[in-house]
This record gives sequence, C-alpha cells and structure tokens, in this order.
Amino acid sequence: MTDADIKRLAKGLGKPIAYVREKYTKEVGGERVLRHKQDEIFDTCCRFLDVETRRCTVYDHRPRLCRSYPGTVRCGYYDFLTFERRAQDDPDYIALT
Repeated sequence: MTDADIKRLAKGLGKPIAYVREKYTKEVGGERVLRHKQDEIFDTCCRFLDVETRRCTVYDHRPRLCRSYPGTVRCGYYDFLTFERRAQDDPDYIALT
C-alpha cells in the first residue's frame, strides 16, 4: 500500500487517512499491507473481499497492486500466496486444497 493507495481508499470510504492507515493496514517486513480477515477458502483474505460474493467491496478505490492485476506474467494468486508465506515465515501457509 502506497500513501496514494491509502489516500484513495480513505476518500472512497469517507474516512480520515490516519483512520484508514491504522484500521485497515499494517506494516509487514518494511511494507505497508492491507489487514486480513478470516476466510473459509484461503484461511485469511483481504478485509475488503466480500466472502459471500468473492468480490472486492472497494473496487473503485482499490490499491495500485490490485489495479495492475493481472498485468504480470504470473498469476496474481501465486504472487499473493508467496507474499503471505514470506510474511508468515511459513512455507505451507494458505495451503492449496
């Protein structure tokens, strides 16, 4: 999450930037990332994912990383999975079933 991502999200949610930074993000390994919530499929997921519809609830205000998907040659889920495994220091985190 960049400062611009947080600002865009705050504007979209109608919340102060400091509130969004504190409530919806955290620092992991020197990077600011979105906080997660419990999920039956992936164990945890982005807190803005609607777990019923599997859709983003802040699509118009989503971070740059989400906006660039699938703009890479790799699968976005693969990138997500490997990032989470590094962040959790657990090579089996979010095991595929």
